[in-house]
Amino acid sequence: MDLKTGFQRLTDVTSAARTQEVLREALPDLVEELGFDCYAYLYIQPSRTYAYSNYSPEWLRHYFDSDYTTIDPVVKTASTTLRAFTWCSGGSRHSETKEVRRFYSEAADFGIRSGISIPIRTACRHMSMLTLASSKPSLTLDKDIDQIAAVTAVAFLHAKLEEHNATPTAQPTFELTAKQTLCLKWSAEGKPMKSIATLENMSFATVNFHLNNARKVLDAGSLAQATALATKLGLI
Repeated sequence: MDLKTGFQRLTDVTSAARTQEVLREALPDLVEELGFDCYAYLYIQPSRTYAYSNYSPEWLRHYFDSDYTTIDPVVKTASTTLRAFTWCSGGSRHSETKEVRRFYSEAADFGIRSGISIPIRTACRHMSMLTLASSKPSLTLDKDIDQIAAVTAVAFLHAKLEEHNATPTAQPTFELTAKQTLCLKWSAEGKPMKSIATLENMSFATVNFHLNNARKVLDAGSLAQATALATKLGLI
């Protein structure tokens, strides 16, 4: 199956999927038909990145535990080009840092050596990207990537995952203290800091201290964002 047909099939499959389970079952077969081994869909936001993928769970866990979104050269290229592109682990050895070489080496241990990545811009200037990965050392395409077909397919996939509020395969882990969790929970109930201080017999400064630290742990820009994120991640 050529890539353009494959992207159209992805659009069709995504559109027809009524549940996230159906979509998860269909994606690996489609990826295999296209000649790739696995896929990873990343929803990248300033404070966190979610993954929907059939990569090895061990690799996904290591990827997030190591905060690899900050050095992943594929993610960096995606964020600057916003065009579908091919990549391989040995593509530019002379300009790679030691960290990047280690990243590629570790990814190769899990059969991720080359691929195609298609980034799109989503709401609030966030970015999503779909990567079709291969264990081959490099890719040879019969023709150029059809950018419109590729972006359309990924846009449909993003919309469907958002519609189903799909459960991520992997995501960063956040560790809040008991006091941070308690104060955030009250904040989620709409209580201002002064009321939380009264309810929990704390000083206003102590409540502010715990909420500010919770915001930093969650890498949130405001208390409202921290509360929303903690709620979405099931931390409170």
